[in-house]
Amino acid sequence: MPPGPLTVLLAAPRGFCAGVERAVEIVERALAAFGAPVYVRHAIVHNTHVVAELEARGAVFVEDETEVPEGGMLVFSAHGVAPAVRRNAAERGLRTLDATCPLVTKVHLEAVDYAQRGLSILLVGHAGHQEVVGTTGHAPESITLVESVAAVDALELPDPAKVAYLTQTTLSVDEAAEIVAAIRRRYPLARGPKGDDICYATQNRQDATKVLARRSDLVLVVGSAHSSNSKRMVEVALDAGAPAAHLVEDAAAIRPQWLEGVGTVGLTSGASAPERLVTEVLAALRSVPGGAVVQTLDVVDEQMTFALPAALRTLPVAHAS
Repeated sequence: MPPGPLTVLLAAPRGFCAGVERAVEIVERALAAFGAPVYVRHAIVHNTHVVAELEARGAVFVEDETEVPEGGMLVFSAHGVAPAVRRNAAERGLRTLDATCPLVTKVHLEAVDYAQRGLSILLVGHAGHQEVVGTTGHAPESITLVESVAAVDALELPDPAKVAYLTQTTLSVDEAAEIVAAIRRRYPLARGPKGDDICYATQNRQDATKVLARRSDLVLVVGSAHSSNSKRMVEVALDAGAPAAHLVEDAAAIRPQWLEGVGTVGLTSGASAPERLVTEVLAALRSVPGGAVVQTLDVVDEQMTFALPAALRTLPVAHAS
């Protein structure tokens, strides 16, 4: 007997968040209005396909503002930058556009506020991540990075009564909550942000992933290996009970052996993964022997949008086909 159709549970929400949509559109509008090259400091978002598509249209990605010719157009990525980067860009006479996600900007403002109040700031996040680098740059003398409960236990701060904490926006919600709980145990008077620093899209996608994990034999997360939120989704799926979960850059990354004995595949994508990659993965799953039946799994109705910088709102944009 031929195998029956594979069931594919397609998570909603998935893919681009409002901050990523805004950042990509800023680069697109800059290219349309000012022409190539438009320089972008660091990957505009952590997805190799998005970066390659923008490069093909004239975007040039650099790791430092000193790589941009004097007078050039520079876009700051969605992950945010330290104030020193803005000063360096101004000194070089660069024209700049800021694609920092508004939720990251919120964390920056919180860091500055806490530092001005003389608090020791514990930043929950991952060393080397561009968002952490940018946030730390707003209060370098006040911020200590903590990556684990053990790191919290090892802290020695000057005044236990003057402590605050912030979190990287793309962390695992459960991981961040565990570390924050440890901070509050160690420093009961620690101040936290007025609203959760974890990005709404990170929260929503992880919630949807947990539902997929409970209903699937295999969970596939479409996203790049250098995307923090995408990697966290794989961890969330496994922690929630998925028998198997894999991060796939695109349809070509799927291994046939993953599907052996699998009846239901849960499919989702990270906040920096374009929907066309999900469509291609669906096409690959439909091509397996027996085909596939796709069911949408609606978990959260996500309607968030972020406004473009005022200087760009009236400029044309030519989206990639």
